[in-house]
Amino acid sequence: MDHWLRYDRRIFKYFDYGLMIQIIPLMLISSFLINEINPDLFKKQMLYYGVGAIAFFVTAFIPWRKIIWWFVPVLYAVNLLLLLAVDLVGKTILGAQRWIEIPGTGLTIQPSEFVKVSVIMMLAYIINKKPPPEEGYGLINFIKLSLIILIPFLLIAKEPDLGTALVLLITGYGILFVIGINWKIWVVIAVVIGSSAPILYSHLHDYQKKRIADFLGKPSYHVQQALIAIGSGGVKGKPKEEATQTQLKFLPISSSDFIFAFLGERFGFTGMVTVIALYILLILHLFYIAIRNSTDYMVRTFASGIAFLIFIYMGVNIYMIIGLAPVVGVPLPMFSHGGTSFIIFAVMFGILQNLLAFKKFLMYNPDSKISMAPTEAETYERLEKRQRVSSSAG
Repeated sequence: MDHWLRYDRRIFKYFDYGLMIQIIPLMLISSFLINEINPDLFKKQMLYYGVGAIAFFVTAFIPWRKIIWWFVPVLYAVNLLLLLAVDLVGKTILGAQRWIEIPGTGLTIQPSEFVKVSVIMMLAYIINKKPPPEEGYGLINFIKLSLIILIPFLLIAKEPDLGTALVLLITGYGILFVIGINWKIWVVIAVVIGSSAPILYSHLHDYQKKRIADFLGKPSYHVQQALIAIGSGGVKGKPKEEATQTQLKFLPISSSDFIFAFLGERFGFTGMVTVIALYILLILHLFYIAIRNSTDYMVRTFASGIAFLIFIYMGVNIYMIIGLAPVVGVPLPMFSHGGTSFIIFAVMFGILQNLLAFKKFLMYNPDSKISMAPTEAETYERLEKRQRVSSSAG
């Protein structure tokens, strides 16, 4: 029992509580807006928050450093199999085959959402096992790490779900940039992508080409309504009864993909800047964790991976709404209504907190009871105590 008490005390002591506190304002503002749009959606969102909280605490107490050597490769392989299964038994919704229906429940899961966690964990495992040299990884190691990113990227893009696939691709290579790759490799990649852009465009689906054409030309109906909502909000926003773009259903998907436009209509420029500032502070905090733990490649990889995910999701969603990016189904992280994305982020934050809490400690003692190894200061204090006892006895 004493081992469990010590375990609990230590893990909570080394949590980064500032990171969790930064997420609360985003959840509160989001919940307020969703409740105004539809109280039933608000109730579902509270359920998602509850499931997310459970997922966070469960993942925060799993001994990742002890099981990562076998668990992560298995998780990665299972996720790839699920992506392959989408092509065979996947359910088509709104013209896209991205979901697998759980037999007998009527519920569906989207494997592409879970793949983000497994890719980041797989990169963390391999990088931690073989850290980069001072000049960064060379070509061979870069290719090995790239395969971990590119295989699921291609499977997701084939569904088709180019938005999620690009988020995964940019996040993966963002992690490699932070960890360290020889600069010559990045130069070659930039030249190859630039010269092959026309070929890549020719392989896009017709609806994807249309989104790009709408982006370069006249804004689509969705973007027009979003811009009207944001413009009508002014500096300080307008009361709920006067937020006609949302209340009269002109603004599409106002609780999910276009919730930032409703934020602008309801709380104006001030509200939008506040939310963006909250995201920026959260991203900077995550990168600070990555820099502060520069020699712990598991923490560094995971912290930078979450930071890139939040940054890309936030950037694409906001740019899409204001007409500076093609319209894609990318939610605002931990803000748009929806369960899968929120729970995935809860899991990732739980894993990161666990890696931080157990950075300097062993999680199991020789008799397999959960415990944590003492710090150097505690060891020194125990030695002094023993010496004092020995002196008094003498």
